[in-house]
Amino acid sequence: MFVAIPPREKPALRWAMPLVFVLLWGAFVAASLLPDDAHRRLLADWGALTGGLRSWPETLQALRDGRLARLATAMFLHADWTHLIGNLLFLLIFGAPAERAMGPWRFLALFLAGGMVANLAAVLAIGAPDRLVIGASGAVSALIGAYLVLFPGARLGLVLPLGLFLQFVKMPAAVLIGVWAGLQLVFTFVGPAFGAVAWSAHLAGFAFGGVFGLLARRGIARRLRRRRGF
Repeated sequence: MFVAIPPREKPALRWAMPLVFVLLWGAFVAASLLPDDAHRRLLADWGALTGGLRSWPETLQALRDGRLARLATAMFLHADWTHLIGNLLFLLIFGAPAERAMGPWRFLALFLAGGMVANLAAVLAIGAPDRLVIGASGAVSALIGAYLVLFPGARLGLVLPLGLFLQFVKMPAAVLIGVWAGLQLVFTFVGPAFGAVAWSAHLAGFAFGGVFGLLARRGIARRLRRRRGF
């Protein structure tokens, strides 16, 4: 008896998340080497500014003169090392499994579109004009939202200080992400660094990522079946 064995695809090289990591890191290092005046001018020229895009004529004008592209370029600018490292850490935690499941092109689409939607939400939500919106926090939040949809039963490791010792425990990802999302909602109105952190961008990115995951889940399932030879 002969049994047909379906061919299995070789594991694809995962390049999208490392590419984003290197671009974020490289952009920050290059910007930090500039003189102070040039650095401030770079942030002002390529970061997203609040106070516009509140009507269709303003949006169309921003599209014509290229200002709308700032919603994308702002993702690759960061205020300081702590801002950058926080985003890179979350990118590593949630980006690697997300790319492994959805593939590099869906990953890039999620990261870029989620970041632009999040920055747009911050631009519209912050009432004061000419406030600078920068950073990849919204894009990373989109990865978190998609992760929750794609891996609802996953568990994440957590290091807890217990007296003089550190205890490593695993908790349901849904619980940790739910606490994180709740804090973003509270901080939007009364949180620390109110006015300096675009909490609304985090919420918008998270919501976008969840919707993206729901819409792409069937296609991702087909992709995983093909990889396993079914």
